[in-house]
Amino acid sequence: MARVCDLTGKRVQVGNNVSHANNKTKRKFYPNLQKKRFYIPEEDAWVTLKVSTSALRTINKNGISSVLKKAAEQGYIVF
Repeated sequence: MARVCDLTGKRVQVGNNVSHANNKTKRKFYPNLQKKRFYIPEEDAWVTLKVSTSALRTINKNGISSVLKKAAEQGYIVF
């Protein structure tokens, strides 16, 4: 599976390792993804999503329903 957050669309970024001699080699920055189950009361169902930890904080703040709605508007989730 791809290393992409289901709600925010965060994905792997590419950058450089820089040594003390200022040599540059390619490296990857991986998002902090967690597999998590959420209960959606409107649908009376459990959904498993791969979300970033920043998305988990947003869910705790705003609720899963509003975050899912916003992700659908931005095109990250298709119902």
